[in-house]
Amino acid sequence: MSTSAPRTATVTDRLVEANRAYAAGFTDPGMGARPVLRVAVVACMDARLDLHAALGLQLGDCHTIRNAGGVVTDDTIRSLTISQRALGTRSVALIHHTGCGLQTLTEDFRHELELEVGQRPAWAVEAFRDIDQDVRQSMQRVRTSPFLPHTDDVRGFVFDVTTGLLREITPNS
Repeated sequence: MSTSAPRTATVTDRLVEANRAYAAGFTDPGMGARPVLRVAVVACMDARLDLHAALGLQLGDCHTIRNAGGVVTDDTIRSLTISQRALGTRSVALIHHTGCGLQTLTEDFRHELELEVGQRPAWAVEAFRDIDQDVRQSMQRVRTSPFLPHTDDVRGFVFDVTTGLLREITPNS
């Protein structure tokens, strides 16, 4: 007969327990999958960005697509295409932020991973130095995608993590 040591609770255990408390008071809001405001927000995954609070959004208002850096990758275009073509969004807001970790990385990150694990990642790091230019590049990727039918309302911003303010970035002409 073996006895095992008691398992230490993990962060995920904490999240599951919090969900149980949430679900105990949950009532179905009765809404569909189509965002009420017909907008998709692409932003960085940084834990300091509370997008709903910062943008005055409520549950059901928008689609939120987050990744490292908030950059527009092929997978971001995939999500935006589904958002627009299947679920009715018409506007895209791109939000990068000050103090982004991608500003401290380079594509060497991929090489280091390859040396460590023996396989080179298929994806690009998408590191950048100039945050404004990266927002412009992301806007251009959305505006020129052949898969997105609604590209007339694509705007880009930098969120300041110390003030909470958005600064709009003017696209290249």
